[in-house]
Amino acid sequence: MSNSDEARISSLDAVLDETPQSDQIAGELFGVVDALDSSAMLRRSLTDPNVADGDRQGLAAHLLRGRVSEATLRVINEAVAGRWPGGRTLAAALERQAVRAELARAHAAGELDETEDSLFRFARLVESSPELRNTLADRRVPVEARQSLVGELLQGRAGTATTQLAKRAVVARERTFGNTIEGYVTLAAAQQNRVVATVRVARPLSAEQAHRLRVALSRQAGRDVTIQEIVEPQVLGGIRVELGDQVIEGTVESRLDEARRLFG
Repeated sequence: MSNSDEARISSLDAVLDETPQSDQIAGELFGVVDALDSSAMLRRSLTDPNVADGDRQGLAAHLLRGRVSEATLRVINEAVAGRWPGGRTLAAALERQAVRAELARAHAAGELDETEDSLFRFARLVESSPELRNTLADRRVPVEARQSLVGELLQGRAGTATTQLAKRAVVARERTFGNTIEGYVTLAAAQQNRVVATVRVARPLSAEQAHRLRVALSRQAGRDVTIQEIVEPQVLGGIRVELGDQVIEGTVESRLDEARRLFG
């Protein structure tokens, strides 16, 4: 991602964060994203670099005023003023804000931690079932049908935010359902100024081990760390930690690989 794209996204984040919370914003933004995804003409019109920023904002206001709340329009107004590389990038930026709006609503309800954890666990469930994973990824099946399946699987087992976001992840903007959910989990952690560490172990960590690891990783990251633990029997011993772009290996298997490189 370029520095200019990061700056635009940061500006959008700030606008949403300063906007009073509403139950409407997430759904309305998702609706606008769907409209952008389905219309190449709309994407071009709202990102055309040859059109003045104010004119693009005026077009968005003309199309959306009365159909979305003023709070949502404020976010869209900021978005279309940006010089995005293309319409798909604009749609992705608005999708990010829709997810953040849903997470902010969960935070206000005291359900953000549960939402973060439930999303992670549901993604692992999907990943562990090739049949389910392939069904959710099958583009021949209408999105609505796949979202309905997700809703049935989570009914009575997860909160509203988890269900809404898991259903949204079926669209798989980040290549796959799993990658998309991973992005949501990262945003949920960032909502409370935390980062996510994915920890792969052969056996579950004890409470003391998890606490010590969290303290050590928080010290390294410079802020609080959320640990998402994955038990994988093929991890022969020790631990593998993925913290952002960093991978920290501490497994017997990794040490064997190192020995093979040295003496092979």
